[in-house]
Amino acid sequence: MAEWPIEDAKSKFGTLVKAALAGEPQRVTRKGQPAVVVLAMVEYERLCRLENADAPSLGELLLEVPQDDGEFERLPLRARPLDLYCFFSTPTCCQRSANTNGIPR
Repeated sequence: MAEWPIEDAKSKFGTLVKAALAGEPQRVTRKGQPAVVVLAMVEYERLCRLENADAPSLGELLLEVPQDDGEFERLPLRARPLDLYCFFSTPTCCQRSANTNGIPR
């Protein structure tokens, strides 16, 4: 997100609006602190629709989880291959050798 000091935003407002209309929100600062964001009307309306949507909150979803210890159907999943000797993502950190008995270094 581009950032504009308020003085530059005033003097180059047309450029700021053009960038916002191109889909890139523009942050305006006052005394070095973020003050406002300029964004295209379609983006603003999209955000308003999301805010007003009838979607449940995370808390509401968590409260809907059954509390009765009942069974639920599990999806059949294929297990990933597991290298029991290597717990790290870089191959050089845990190369197996005869003197370590396969324990990562």
